[in-house]
Amino acid sequence: MINYQHPQVQQDIAELTQQAIPWHELKDKTVLITGATGMLASYVGFTLLYLNAELNLNIKILLLARNQDRLAQVYGNQKNVEWLVQDVCAPINYPDTVDYIFHAAGAASPYYIVNDPVGIINANVQGTQNALELARRSNTKNVVFASTREVYGKVEGKAFINEQDMGTLDPLNARDCYPESKRLAEALLMAYYTQHHINFNSLRIAHSYGPGMQIEGDGRVMSDLINDAVHARDIVLKSTGEAERAFCYITDAVSGIFRVMLQGEPSHAYNLANEQETIRIIDLAHLLQKIANKDKGVVIDIPQHQAGYANFGRTALDTTKIEHLGWGPQVALADGLTRTLTAFGMETRS
Repeated sequence: MINYQHPQVQQDIAELTQQAIPWHELKDKTVLITGATGMLASYVGFTLLYLNAELNLNIKILLLARNQDRLAQVYGNQKNVEWLVQDVCAPINYPDTVDYIFHAAGAASPYYIVNDPVGIINANVQGTQNALELARRSNTKNVVFASTREVYGKVEGKAFINEQDMGTLDPLNARDCYPESKRLAEALLMAYYTQHHINFNSLRIAHSYGPGMQIEGDGRVMSDLINDAVHARDIVLKSTGEAERAFCYITDAVSGIFRVMLQGEPSHAYNLANEQETIRIIDLAHLLQKIANKDKGVVIDIPQHQAGYANFGRTALDTTKIEHLGWGPQVALADGLTRTLTAFGMETRS
């Protein structure tokens, strides 16, 4: 179980909080995190806990999630923390001021995209409106939305996608329930900014990974490969492995979240991706095999149907805009994979 006290978490957060981010802007503030037990959201929460412990920032941390037991497992009993145990699709009736909201509630795995598309849409749309209604009542300084690179859809003729490049999606493709609802959530954010003057930023995040990621039955490539490695199995690919991806370690993603939360231009979207180390999936599998230090192979087993997966190639994201805020990836892929496997209890080859 990955929780705040885990040694890898403590190492990660100690490094993260050394970065030149204006942390003191959070002093005596209240921060709400929705979907608080998810991978990215939990590391945002861990960072706030660490800032309270080490910098005495007196941040009040509101953690919204459906599962109280899971909240207890991930966070334990910490000072300045309040749990809001509810579905994000229900109104968020918090009576006091909320200064910042990080809205990350909602599933993203191919399993849920196939089996609960209505739930995907509700969390992204109704959940976002509920967060915005709370922000409107609370005069919130900034709502930061965990969006996805998938909002761009299929973009043709571009080597890099910047925040103004919108491609095509098909609302009658059931798989597009995920990116279409993220697009509508961004439209809601802009509507509340225009009509109610609620500041927001949208982070279009690409392929984050790290301790706390869901690896059992998730369906995303990094999760599946790490799951095989953790369980000392052959690493199984569901494709030829020729596709390229660019993966972003969790602390690099979270540093981007805080930079945008505290320094972002109101009503702007920001790409958040580590494009410095693109890798073919087949090469990722072999790298994981090497780091895991197990006598196992890489097996290609292509399923007949691949519902739930994006069906177009990858175009790199242009991260110039977030780099202007001082952001840049710090954790190399091999290092991030080693940290992740170590967090799941594996002895790795250094």
